[in-house]
Amino acid sequence: MTTRSGPARTGATRQTNGWAGCLAVVAGFVTGVVAWGVGAAPGLRGAFEGERDLSLLYLDGPVIIFGAPALALGVWALVGGALRARDWMAAVAVLLVLAAVAWGCGEWLEMRTDRFTSGDSL
Repeated sequence: MTTRSGPARTGATRQTNGWAGCLAVVAGFVTGVVAWGVGAAPGLRGAFEGERDLSLLYLDGPVIIFGAPALALGVWALVGGALRARDWMAAVAVLLVLAAVAWGCGEWLEMRTDRFTSGDSL
C-alpha cells in the first residue's frame, strides 16, 4: 500500500480546498436567495390597494443574496485556511453560519414585511 506524501498530497489538498470553497459560495448563494425570496414575498406581492415595498428589491435583496456567499467564503477561508482546521470542521462552521444567516434574514424580513401580513396597513 502506497501513500501520497510531499508535493502530490499538497496539490490534492489545494484542489479539494478550492472546490470546497466554491461549494461554500454556492451554498451561501442558495441560502441567500431562498431566505430573501421567502421573506420578501409579502412585501413584493403588495397589500391593500397594491402597496409594495420596493426597497426589499433594490436594498435588502442584493445585501442578502450577495452577502451570504461572501460570509460563507469568509468563514471557509478563516476556519480552513487561517486556523488550519480540517475540511469537515470548516464545512460544519460554514453550515452553522449559513443557518444563522437564514434565521437572521428571516427575522429581519419578517419585521420589514409585518405591515403587509398583519391585515391592517399603516
